[in-house]
Amino acid sequence: MRVLVLGSGVIGTSVAYYLARDGHEVTVLERQPAPALETSFANAGEVSPGYSAPWAGPGVPLKAVKWMLMQHSPLVIKPMLDPAMWRWGLAMLRNCTQARYEVNKARMVRLAEYSRDCLKALRADTGIAYDERTQGTLQLFRSQQQLDGSAKDVEVLKASGVPYQLLDRDGCVAYEPALAAVREKFVGGLRLPGDETGDCFKFTQALAVLAEGHGASFRFGVNIEAIEHDGGGVTAVRTDAGRFVADRYVLALGSYSPALARPLGIDLPVYPVKGFSITVPIADPAGAPESTVMDETFKVAVTRLGERIRVGGTAQLSGFDLRLDAGRRNTLEHVVTDLFPRGGDVGTASFWTGLRPMTPDGTPVIGACRLPNLLLSTGHGTLGWTMAAGTGRVMADLVGGRAPAIDMEGLTVARYGG
Repeated sequence: MRVLVLGSGVIGTSVAYYLARDGHEVTVLERQPAPALETSFANAGEVSPGYSAPWAGPGVPLKAVKWMLMQHSPLVIKPMLDPAMWRWGLAMLRNCTQARYEVNKARMVRLAEYSRDCLKALRADTGIAYDERTQGTLQLFRSQQQLDGSAKDVEVLKASGVPYQLLDRDGCVAYEPALAAVREKFVGGLRLPGDETGDCFKFTQALAVLAEGHGASFRFGVNIEAIEHDGGGVTAVRTDAGRFVADRYVLALGSYSPALARPLGIDLPVYPVKGFSITVPIADPAGAPESTVMDETFKVAVTRLGERIRVGGTAQLSGFDLRLDAGRRNTLEHVVTDLFPRGGDVGTASFWTGLRPMTPDGTPVIGACRLPNLLLSTGHGTLGWTMAAGTGRVMADLVGGRAPAIDMEGLTVARYGG
């Protein structure tokens, strides 16, 4: 079957790989000159099924007000006359209940756990290398209130069968020895031993080569203008390089997906949430993290990627603005120097920003829609890297007429009435 995949971030490339491996004739359209040059380029590096959770939860509105008053705030809102931003924000607020949080987190963990299993199988099958580490991740609590508040997440982890460890200071230091030098700054942590880390950019670039080895074709430098349809299905994709026709189409353009879906009568509640990262050369390996440490106070992840430390986080609502913000860099530098003062040389760090495609309930939108030959694959938010392999496998199963290995309830656009 001829399949056209729109987008070659980690999601689109994963979809292309699994489709090509299954024997489909796959073409990928991408405006950039190579894969993974936008949101997938320099993310936090976490493959964290256990940390998969919606931002919308009980108490979040009050927390958001407090965060915005912090010097190193995890959240920045740039007020704009953008109806899409306000609709998305109101929908997110409606999800800030304990009942909705538990439903949404369970959906996210279901896909994320499956994806981690798919990634393990992919690594075993292909030998793909991407500065990967399989040493778990550590959510670090600076206050007793944060540690006590983790009980709700632990209940969901238990219900989903996800392994976890609640640790005191000594337990945290046992897994992250460099934290011994700053042990007075935290009270404990939640370790997720099944989580992994790795360079999403390296992974995506390597996976694209593997997909090409199975016959996939990547067309770079192609700007997608519109998805054409006749009311009963997609008929073509119009680009500045001409029209492309296929039997099936997969929309995997991250934050840019809603603009192409809207003329088709599909309302995707996906909005860009701007994230930032710095990549720091390691100065002292013994003073650097072993895996990922997520600072719960600042919502910043500090991850070891080979000879580098990736520090990623913060959330900024400012539409499609891609300008770098010195204040966000200061926050990232503060966290890494506060927890790992000897680990890296922040003075030589590179600074990056990308747009995370977020849904108001945190769960991505994958699978079928009202047009029978179009599949949606967007809205993964901060978890695109975590959910990529599983999403690719699900898409390939759906194109091939097979039932996916996981329950699709709550994962499609149908939950929004689409």
